[in-house]
Amino acid sequence: MSGLSLYSFAVDTPATATQQWLDHFDTTGTTATLQHLGSTPVIVAHGPGTETPAPDNLVAPVAVVAAGGDFRLGRRELRPEGTVVRVGGATVGDGSLNVFAGPCAVENRQQLLDCADVAEHYGAVGLRGGAFKPRTSPYSFQGLKWAGLELLAEARAHTGLPILTEVLDPRHVERVAATADGLQIGARNMQNFELLSEAGKSGRPVVLKRGFGCTVDETLAAAEYILAQGNDQVILCERGIRTFEHATRFTLDISAVALMKQRSHLPVMVDPSHSVGIPALVEPVSLAAAAAGADALLIDVHVAPEQALCDGKQALLPDDFGVLMGKLELLSMGLSRKLAGVVGAHAVLAER
Repeated sequence: MSGLSLYSFAVDTPATATQQWLDHFDTTGTTATLQHLGSTPVIVAHGPGTETPAPDNLVAPVAVVAAGGDFRLGRRELRPEGTVVRVGGATVGDGSLNVFAGPCAVENRQQLLDCADVAEHYGAVGLRGGAFKPRTSPYSFQGLKWAGLELLAEARAHTGLPILTEVLDPRHVERVAATADGLQIGARNMQNFELLSEAGKSGRPVVLKRGFGCTVDETLAAAEYILAQGNDQVILCERGIRTFEHATRFTLDISAVALMKQRSHLPVMVDPSHSVGIPALVEPVSLAAAAAGADALLIDVHVAPEQALCDGKQALLPDDFGVLMGKLELLSMGLSRKLAGVVGAHAVLAER
């Protein structure tokens, strides 16, 4: 039998046309299934029919891609122009650089609203914040849970910023998705396959963080669980891997940013805060990520990091975040890119 092939069709291709292809493959002894990459019909075929000329009366596919292994729907060849993921009003993957900022965890109403004001003031396109927090120790702060999700909704109403928050349990996906503009799958849950599938079914955008002990191939394979549900709104997130180096919290794999963008049509985000764990390094690492082609950054910002209940040591102070946004705007201009959501943030630099 021949190898696996993917047949991608135009969005407006009628079901009768793809069914004719399935019938054709059936007559050639080829195993074929119809899947959807968002609204794009994709037939996955394996067998001799992939090498047999198709009848002239069949609708021509937009692309035919020879594929191997478990990485299928995320392949760059299926969408050479890339996928745009929409989180609220933010568009990630359209060539611009997007910054999502906020506290690692939602701690109380005032803390969240203050951090949301900072994110909005300096031009972030979205608010990050954990209502549910997976922690190494069961005795550490686990988040405000559902009350935290309600506070995130209030912060969105207050600033207009879409909210991005982590979901931990497959049973929680539907309820969290009913409020959040985007779901985050944390590094510890990257291979929680039931959670990935449920997140895919939700239809919400999903930020999939690379596990700190996982390879790029494993990360791309994990994304397939979401894509296989017909949800193409997936952002891959590089957040550092565990190596022999202990000078930083994790080792940020900048090469993975460029590699994932070459191999996949999905946009790529970088989390500099959780990767290095040192505020003074967040700025240079963020600039490096932008230069490597990252579509978005996920940055911890806190108005009083010394009082934070979770990961305060890695959070930027408001003024430092403003300076970073100014430098990102200037760098983006130099790279012929646009820093989304920012109008004149470089003015912050002139004030320093």
